[in-house]
Amino acid sequence: MKAIRLDKPQSFVQIDLPEPAAPGPGEALVRVHRIGICGTDYGGYLGKMPFYSYPRIPGHELGVEVLAVGPDVTQVRPGDHCSVEPYINCQKCYSCQRGHTNCCENHQTLGVMCDGGMAEKFLLPARKLHVSRKLSYDQLALVETLAIGCHAVDRAAPKPGETVLVIGAGPIGLSVIEFVKVAGAKCIVMDMNADRLAFCREVMKVDHTILSKADGGEALALAELTQGRYADVVVDATGSNKSMSTCLQFAAFAGRIVYVGITQQELTFPHAPALHRRELTILASRNALSKDFARIIKLIEDGVIDTRPWITHHAKFEDMITVFPTWLKPETGVIKAIVDVV
Repeated sequence: MKAIRLDKPQSFVQIDLPEPAAPGPGEALVRVHRIGICGTDYGGYLGKMPFYSYPRIPGHELGVEVLAVGPDVTQVRPGDHCSVEPYINCQKCYSCQRGHTNCCENHQTLGVMCDGGMAEKFLLPARKLHVSRKLSYDQLALVETLAIGCHAVDRAAPKPGETVLVIGAGPIGLSVIEFVKVAGAKCIVMDMNADRLAFCREVMKVDHTILSKADGGEALALAELTQGRYADVVVDATGSNKSMSTCLQFAAFAGRIVYVGITQQELTFPHAPALHRRELTILASRNALSKDFARIIKLIEDGVIDTRPWITHHAKFEDMITVFPTWLKPETGVIKAIVDVV
């Protein structure tokens, strides 16, 4: 059985694995059809992802087909098409007991801390499969990306009419935008890449965009767009410690900051003028919850969310190792790349 493994940063190899065993209690055997590539995969490839370990079979944004299930599994059956919730939680720790399965104290993300789905087939807990009778494998592979944005927006809980500033227009930022729109809030997007901002305006239909420049005029531009109020919610999806340290300046008094991007660097900001005077709330957002996957699948099925413009690049499984480095180049124009396994 073919698979791709990342042995160390910038070193993919194609390998052969034994066929998976028959699924045991609580397990399902799936055939992988589509794999979405996200910032975590790029970070792992470059050696910049905090939680990544090597060697690792990547792949956590997955559209799969169920081949077989364990003797006690009833929620899915062979032939089902599913999205995979890749956050493997212990179900026993204090976080899990309180429903915070996304930040389980013994958390393992497929393709990051344990081997993922960049293979023809693999076994996983059947409870992590979310069935759709309507969605394509491409769409199912995008559900996890959308779940990250869904959870981040839920953390901030924007109200209709509030202004949300999304910093970073990569795939995670785009997923945040989708749920800002679902919440009925006003959306402003800031990024350094003019092409990505054009995509946000023309395809995502955001209210306004701000091009981040070296002259530091972003705060003035935001003030003009908000009549001097700034943003009720700021979601930083950049993964840049510099952006995450300075984004407080864009928040309204009594505003909320949500960090959905990840950095290994320290964040620093002045307490009194930046945080205390405005009485800001700072929130982290990690992964997503099971309920988010069911919600997103229905939103796509109902046409509320259109994933079609997101996928800009495809590669066959056997070409992935060669093509992957090109997706890191801004001039390639990648929004979302998909690997076709079958």
